[in-house]
Order: sequence, then C-alpha cells, then structure tokens
Amino acid sequence: MIRSMPCEPAPWPQGAAHLPAALDAMSQAALLAEVRQIIAEAPLYRPQMPRSGRPFSVLMTNCGTLGWVSDRSGYRYQEAHPQTGRRWPAIPQSLLQTWQRLTAYPELPEACLINYYAAAAKLGSHRDADEEDVAAPVLSISLGDTASFHVGGLARGDPKASRLLHSGDIVILGGPARMAYHGIDRIEPGTSGLLAEGGRFNLTLRRVHRPLPCRPAY
Repeated sequence: MIRSMPCEPAPWPQGAAHLPAALDAMSQAALLAEVRQIIAEAPLYRPQMPRSGRPFSVLMTNCGTLGWVSDRSGYRYQEAHPQTGRRWPAIPQSLLQTWQRLTAYPELPEACLINYYAAAAKLGSHRDADEEDVAAPVLSISLGDTASFHVGGLARGDPKASRLLHSGDIVILGGPARMAYHGIDRIEPGTSGLLAEGGRFNLTLRRVHRPLPCRPAY
C-alpha cells in the first residue's frame, strides 16, 4: 500500500509572508474585545461597489486617522465614518505594537480596515492600490472562522496560491508582493468558537501617506 504524502502549500510570491498562530488564544480574545469597542463607536456598514452600487458581501468599519471606504463615487480614504459622520476610533496600541514588531517599518499605520465575513461572504481578487506609500507593507490579522485566502502576482490573471487562514494567523504583503492580487474565496463556518455569532473578522493595517522628507538641520 502506497501512502500519499502531505502536500506542501504552493509557494507565495516574494515579499508575502504567512505567520500561523501568531496570536495565542488570550491575545485573540483581548483583540476581539477591542474590535467590539471600535464597532460600538463606528458601526459596521455594508459598502457598495463604485458606479454600480452593488453591495459588498462583507460588512466593514475602520479605526485610525483614516478609514477606507467604497461607494458609488469610488474607493478612497477619509477621516470620518460615512454613516455617522464621526471620526474613526484610534487604532489600539496592541495593533500598533504588532505592526512595529513584525514589519520594522519606521512609520506607523494610519488606517485599520475591519471586515466582517459571515458564512457566505467572500472578497474577490484585488490589490490594495489606494495608498500613496506602497513601500509600507500591508499587515492582516484573522480572528474567527477559517478562510481560504489566495495571493497571486502583479497581474489579475497571474497564477494564484491558496492557503487556509485560521484564527490568530497573520499575513504580510510587502516588497515585491505589496501590489499582488489577493482575496478571500470562502469561509468555513463553525471552525472557530472565538466569535459568538460565528464568522470572521479580518483587520488590515495600512500606511496611507508617504513619510514627510527630513529637513536638514541648520
């Protein structure tokens, strides 16, 4: 009898990193409590696709000095929640510390996009291209049910490699992979007990503006 060998995950493009179980159970629970506080101040809402107004399958909100939004007029960053008109809550210190520890980027993120995926939600292949500072990496944290995540190349039609992201996993897209196409193909309901309501939160930390150039001292 020939036993099949376990398959190695397909390689990701250079600059893409998957850090399994980067957050332990206690850290996940603490971060989830902070996410709940953010949502209490800046409620989840359903964005729309530009021009068509077709609703996303994910719900979203933000924290930070800027938040990413999408509606009929297009994609953009803005300082206030599109429904409440209030400024976004601050990014929790725990997330800023995670950014500093794992990216070594000299500037802090300005935005943290929070997406909520219910059982049937997904996010088509896209790239994060609305930021000026593409030298900064994008760091994403998974909380809750397992998701099938794919990452490809710089063109939409490039081959894609998929992996399962579990609660507590972190993904970093930087360097050559900063502008790679990526997305969520499906959620696997019931794979985590972290969220009482089920589903998955994804937190994506982004630097939006380029750092200001240093002025010489006189």
